[in-house]
Amino acid sequence: MHCPVTFLLIVLASGAEAFRICAFNTQRLTLAKVAREQVMDTLVQILARCDIMVLQEVVDSSGSAIPLLLRELNRFGGSGPYKSLSSPLLGRSTYMEKYVYEAREEGLGVGVLPSLVLVPLHTTPKAVEKELNALYDVFLHVSQHWQSKDMILLGDFNADCASLAKKRLDELVLRTEPGFHWVIADGEDTTVRASTHCAYDRIVLHGERCQSLLQAAATFDFPRSFQLTEEEALNISDHYPVEVELSQAVHSVQPLTAALSFLPTQLSPGP
Repeated sequence: MHCPVTFLLIVLASGAEAFRICAFNTQRLTLAKVAREQVMDTLVQILARCDIMVLQEVVDSSGSAIPLLLRELNRFGGSGPYKSLSSPLLGRSTYMEKYVYEAREEGLGVGVLPSLVLVPLHTTPKAVEKELNALYDVFLHVSQHWQSKDMILLGDFNADCASLAKKRLDELVLRTEPGFHWVIADGEDTTVRASTHCAYDRIVLHGERCQSLLQAAATFDFPRSFQLTEEEALNISDHYPVEVELSQAVHSVQPLTAALSFLPTQLSPGP
C-alpha cells in the first residue's frame, strides 16, 4: 500500500528580518475543541507567533475546524493575513489525521534564493524507528525530484522515552548519515505534563544554506507564557510547539502534494 504525503515549498528572499517555522501536535483537533473559547484564544496566540505553522493531529471530520481557526487568526491583532494548506486525511484503519500548514501570506524582501522544502511527520509510537528510517527515503526522493538539498523535517517524531531508546535513536539513518542537524536537543522536554520529560517533537535541518540561516531553535512553553495551569494547558495539547528562526524572509509559499509510489504506509501519521 502507498500513501500521499504533503510537502511545503517555500522560496526564500534576501532580507534581514527573521521568520519562524513551527510544528505543533494539537492533540486531536476537532470542531468541538476549537469552539471552546479558551482553547481558540490560546491556539490563535500560539499560531500568531509563527510565520509558518505545521499542525498535526487535525482529526476534524467536519472540515470546519481549520476555517474557523483561520478566521480567528486573521482577526487577531493584525498578525495576518494567513492562508491554510491542508493534506488529505492520512492514516491507518480508523485513525485518520491531516497535516495543516498555516502560513503568513505577505512576502518579504527581494532577490529570490533557492527553495526550502518542509516535510512533516507524525510517527506511530509503536513504529518510530521504522518510520524515521523511511523518512530518509522521502528525503532522498524529494531532494532529487525538486533539486533541493535544503530541507526541514519536522513534527512529533515520538523520538524519546519509551517510544525510542537512546541507543536506537543514535542508530537512525537520519543520525548516522552526514548533513542532518537535529536542532531540538535530545535533552529537551516537549511535553506539557510535569510528570514527563521527553523530546518527542523534533526539527531536523539539512543543507548548508538552510543550516547557515539558522538563528535559533526552541520549544515554546505556552503554559508559562500564557500563565496557564497544567490542567488548562492540557485542554490545548499535551505537547509544546517546537520552532526554528531563520535569518531570511519568505518570498512565496507553494503547496506540493505528491503521491510517491515508493512510499510505504508507515509514513501515514499516527497517534
